[in-house]
Amino acid sequence: MPNLLAMSFEGELAPCFDLCCLHPGSKRPPDGWGLGYYPGGEPSASVLKEPAPPHGSIRSELVKAWEHLAASLFVLHIRTATWGAISDANTQPFSRSYAGRDWLFSHCGSLRHRLERSNTKGLFEPTGSTDSELVFCELLAFFAQNGWRSIGDADPSAVRAFFERLGAHGNMSSVLTDGRDLLAYADAHGEGQLHLGTICPPYEKLVLEDADLHLDLGRRGVEAQKGILVASNPLEGSGATWKALSPGHLLVVRQGAIIADMPPGQATAARAAGRDLQRPAPAEARRLSIVHRTSYRYDKPVERSSHLLRLTPIHDRLQTLHASTITLSVDGKQRDYDDVFGNRARKVVIEQSYTELVIEARSEVSLLDTEPFGLRPFHARSTIPLVWMPWQRQVLQPYLLPPELPESQLEVLARYAMTFVERNDYDLVDTLFDLNQTIHRDYLYQKGSTSLSTTPYEVYTRRTGVCQDFANLFICLARLLSVPARYVCGYLYTGPKQPNHSMAEASHAWVQVYLPEVGWKGFDPTSGVVTQTDHVRLAVGRSYVDATPTSGTIYLGGVRETLDVAVHVTPIE
Repeated sequence: MPNLLAMSFEGELAPCFDLCCLHPGSKRPPDGWGLGYYPGGEPSASVLKEPAPPHGSIRSELVKAWEHLAASLFVLHIRTATWGAISDANTQPFSRSYAGRDWLFSHCGSLRHRLERSNTKGLFEPTGSTDSELVFCELLAFFAQNGWRSIGDADPSAVRAFFERLGAHGNMSSVLTDGRDLLAYADAHGEGQLHLGTICPPYEKLVLEDADLHLDLGRRGVEAQKGILVASNPLEGSGATWKALSPGHLLVVRQGAIIADMPPGQATAARAAGRDLQRPAPAEARRLSIVHRTSYRYDKPVERSSHLLRLTPIHDRLQTLHASTITLSVDGKQRDYDDVFGNRARKVVIEQSYTELVIEARSEVSLLDTEPFGLRPFHARSTIPLVWMPWQRQVLQPYLLPPELPESQLEVLARYAMTFVERNDYDLVDTLFDLNQTIHRDYLYQKGSTSLSTTPYEVYTRRTGVCQDFANLFICLARLLSVPARYVCGYLYTGPKQPNHSMAEASHAWVQVYLPEVGWKGFDPTSGVVTQTDHVRLAVGRSYVDATPTSGTIYLGGVRETLDVAVHVTPIE
């Protein structure tokens, strides 16, 4: 029986909790059960409890069928009584109000020795008679004494020391939540083991169960949310990956991501998901030679065609263009101009017959963006939402409009984007780093899995794609947060021994976002890095259509096109 189950997800979902242990004809029912959650992401918790539940309990049917049972954080406890009467006051999860929010606590075990109350001047007192509630009160008093108003304020090493100190009385495996973060601790002596479950999209149906609980996460619709589960016993089902937490392991989860991880023996908690970021290490300036060769072949001759080429790298203060040539194997009328996005473009019209067209661009550039955030102290804080002056918004408008998708899909993506904001305390740069690293970590790079028509919503639900798809998803999420973002096409220098060396054999795509008092800065969600001196910018725009290196139209002739592209990026010593 999973007497403790806590769940944290990206955004809200409405799971179906079916307590099989209360079905008519099942074995003896438990001594009680309780479910706590935070509807609408509010700091106020809703807790439904039932001591001594009968078979066919009406309350258990409610949590099974009630569609309004929606939140991003849940705590379920099924009680087997050891201390205290079977009553509502002794049924977990326990709830207390502190620092303007409701806190929930659930303990998956029992103490061997009765715990004596400390002198907390009645700040938090049990209403029941269980040792678990007393531990909860002592823990909240410990938070108050240290001035911590949330789990995010707490020092994980001090919290673990608190549990270790009380561990002399017995099993301390438990979870604590303030409605935003979920803290889990596995007893240092190995009593009451906890298990960590990870749920990763894509999935259409997600059911986890054992003999006492049937948990259907997809019954009322699941929007490809990632989730973290903590349970006293792992549930069966193909949708989750489980591992046992080592004795003494403490972790903190927020919006379906681990933000603090403190394994046993580690003195400080490792922060994750974009937290406690340091400025990117300075990079050396680099000079590169690029050869971009595109070949078109046709079974029947093309008689007339036009082509638009964006094959001249950008020249500005962070990228110096030393030389650039474009040659075509077939003569045509050519005209160079700067497009509305500032890209150097070449229009070519060919009015003679050909079955093969080779376009070769050669360039030499110096990359000087050695410190992307060097113009501004990295600790300077910009928070979401950003406020733009009317003229700034007008200039940035093309980079603030999300793609044209059904409103329902944009609402889903907006909720997904907000999970990054909430996970990072509304800090702009932390949110962007978290988004960049999450796409790199959680989305699978798979050639051929998408097409030019693949939408950001489809990438979000499938969790696969290529650099273009990941850039489009990043851009969509940033714009939904009112952060200006634009598409960048260019080249990536991976070095002679990099594992992703094949990415240098084609053009690459990434994102630039406009940061107040910093300017346009590049984020590469495919590689999970901030762009510096490995990324050569070729063209920018609202989307791929504005920045594609080569495009064209065949007006007459041409059957069955074959396209070959070869890109070589080499350093110049």
